[in-house]
Amino acid sequence: MRPSFRPQLINDPFGDPGVFVAFDQQNRALMFDLGENQSLSPRDILKTTHVFVTHTHMDHFCGLDRLLRLMLGREKTLHLYGPEGFIEKVAAKLGGYTWNLVNHYNHPFKIVATEVTCRQQTSRHFLCHEGFKPSGRLVRKTSPLVCLREPDFKVTAAVLDHRIPCLGFRLQERFHVNIITSRLAKLETEPGPWLQTFKKALYRNLPPETCMADLGPVPQTVAGFSLGRLSSEIATITAGQVITYIADAIFNKSNSKLMLELASGADQLFIEAAFLEADRQVAARKHHLTAAQAGWIAGKAGVRKMIIFHHSPRYLDRAQELQGEARRAYLQALGHRPGSTSG
Repeated sequence: MRPSFRPQLINDPFGDPGVFVAFDQQNRALMFDLGENQSLSPRDILKTTHVFVTHTHMDHFCGLDRLLRLMLGREKTLHLYGPEGFIEKVAAKLGGYTWNLVNHYNHPFKIVATEVTCRQQTSRHFLCHEGFKPSGRLVRKTSPLVCLREPDFKVTAAVLDHRIPCLGFRLQERFHVNIITSRLAKLETEPGPWLQTFKKALYRNLPPETCMADLGPVPQTVAGFSLGRLSSEIATITAGQVITYIADAIFNKSNSKLMLELASGADQLFIEAAFLEADRQVAARKHHLTAAQAGWIAGKAGVRKMIIFHHSPRYLDRAQELQGEARRAYLQALGHRPGSTSG
């Protein structure tokens, strides 16, 4: 199965936390957390449409400046999500600069900041041409923890305890469309951008009798097919990809329940492992996870692959110990089931 989403840590496990998620065959990406991000190319930054910020400690939020600088003067909308009080933090960040020259830009640039709580979502717009003054307050109380919903995927959040509200996130594909390339060859048809059109039609639940030619430019070899017939010819539908991101949370009963729900059945779990279990009391005092606690969550949630990060610098020469401790706890909690890995 060729994955729809290609996630990667932005920095090494001792650097600022963050995950960059590129979309397969699309000029688009999402980001989880906004720490230092010089490892990402300007091209990658400009692919980003939505950023999900766990909380606004500096190592999770200082990278907004680079996104802002690269996107200024472009016809783009950047969506930012964060916990309670997030809009005020975004406004303060934008208010620290002088914007007297932005009216010279030919293209509009807009930031939409949304703060997520268990009760509601509140959004405000910041328009470049207006000097990023906050405007347009929108409150949504239905499904407040569904940050983003598109035909093919959604991003949901949970409010975790890090001594302050801290969000965890789950990116979930509705279902996965697997293209059988050998079937394409039998139809004398080449893969191409038209396959994204085909997949989007399936995600939009268009009627099976919809003619492919009515969806836009498609190869002549499939133009006469109905959507349903072509789907049965060249595709199989399987469970969608799931990616979970958890950074900065104390290990307690309520957090554990929420983290297990976020990570349940995930293909990839990116989870902080700040301390070794020998320093469990330090982890609790600082409201972070140990490597063993991260591994236990991953195993109990039945994730296929665990990636730990956000290590304390006190372990700079002991990364293998963190990995080993997390993996042992993962395998023990998982029950040594085959087909699962940790990284």
